[in-house]
Amino acid sequence: MHDKANAVPRSLFLFALFYGGMVTLGGVLGAKQVALGPLAVEAGIFPFLTLVGISSGIAELHGKAVADRLVRYGFLPLAFAILLTLFVIQLPTDPGMYEPAKEAFPIILGQSWRMMLAGIMAYGVSVTLNVWIFNRLRGAAGKFLAVRGFIAAALSQIVDTLIFITVSFVGVRPIAALMAGQMLAKVVLSAVLVPLIIALVLKIGRKLDSAD
Repeated sequence: MHDKANAVPRSLFLFALFYGGMVTLGGVLGAKQVALGPLAVEAGIFPFLTLVGISSGIAELHGKAVADRLVRYGFLPLAFAILLTLFVIQLPTDPGMYEPAKEAFPIILGQSWRMMLAGIMAYGVSVTLNVWIFNRLRGAAGKFLAVRGFIAAALSQIVDTLIFITVSFVGVRPIAALMAGQMLAKVVLSAVLVPLIIALVLKIGRKLDSAD
């Protein structure tokens, strides 16, 4: 009885594992720019919006405090992935490695220290802000999960872009047009993807927890 009372809910356990994977994947996929019609955005936005949707779903299922802890714990796999990547890049390369891959690997994964710092800062601030806004809207639009999810995601992604682009590129290149394009793309994707992710998290989570 005591063990069952203190057990981690199945939904929280599952989505915490998934969350950790998406945190580390975001930095890898962010090396590619994708064109979505007239919009251009780094591919890392897809796992990042997954993080936003999962954190909102966890806040709805288990409360804001649990979602906040999930965001903070996300720093662990993120930091470890960065350190491990830097370590692997410094290791000697096998001479027999496929030549195009030998040249591409450090280019794709070897980000500047500014971009790494920007990624960590943008992650912490924007996902924490997303959870806070999503929870604050509970009273004003409590029944409209899709609306709450979109508003929280869109605002947090605007902040994410401000932090990431500024820290990464200010003083290096013009950032106004880049920032505007990234914001527009992220807001559009937030409207399309985040409500669906939240709905899926809630559906799976409630089904898993009802089986406890």
